Amino acid sequence: MAPSPARVTAIYRYPVKGLSPEPLPRVPLNVGATLPADRIYALENGPSGFDPAAPAFFPKTRFLMLMRNERLARLATRLDVDTHRLTVSENGRLVAEGDLRSAAGRAAIEDFFARYCADEVNGPVKVLTSPGHSFSDLASKVVSIINLASVAAIAERIGAPVNPLRFRGNVYVEGWPAWHEFDLVDREITLGTARLKIVRRIRRCAATNVDPQTGLRDLAIPATLLEAFGHGDCGIYGKVIADGAVSIGDKVVEADN
Repeated sequence: MAPSPARVTAIYRYPVKGLSPEPLPRVPLNVGATLPADRIYALENGPSGFDPAAPAFFPKTRFLMLMRNERLARLATRLDVDTHRLTVSENGRLVAEGDLRSAAGRAAIEDFFARYCADEVNGPVKVLTSPGHSFSDLASKVVSIINLASVAAIAERIGAPVNPLRFRGNVYVEGWPAWHEFDLVDREITLGTARLKIVRRIRRCAATNVDPQTGLRDLAIPATLLEAFGHGDCGIYGKVIADGAVSIGDKVVEADN
């Protein structure tokens, strides 16, 4: 068991890959699924070969994303998951909006991002989605979990604050020692009332170098991880194996070996 009680401090989903997180107080978790509405849309950066009728995993380089398109972080976006209307603001000013279920709405969003990222696109920008598909960085449908003590260890090494949202996790946990999450790989945990099996560590890319508020590439997170800790990982992926729900403040309980 963990040396001290661990609890959930924050929950986020990312309705559109590469765009703003949406904080949530509580979410249901279902077997073999991501958080509801997590990464259900993506912005194709030139033709990718994605077929909505037969959705398959594609690497994130096929889409607009923070690893290469850090300017996305300067935008505040919100997707109403009931109406599927996406709003995009910059510096408090609405710059684009559209219903992603309609051709006209998608065209409005595509046109904005084609102009906004004009010098970075590899072809037409296209809104992609397919029922039941998640544009995750992993082919499997998983929940990403971030240990806040590990983030604090990175910040201490760098000598500057590190916003945990750099890691774009679904669930943030406090109460574990730094890097304790790695000990949970191949083990099970109870998150709220849901049960998950931890399947792997999360390898970090240059997207974590981008400040999630300013869009500036101002830190060297992967390099710091490798130099200071001997690995390039922060966070873990868990696969839901028993239905339940998780709320902010819920305990995280580890199964005995």
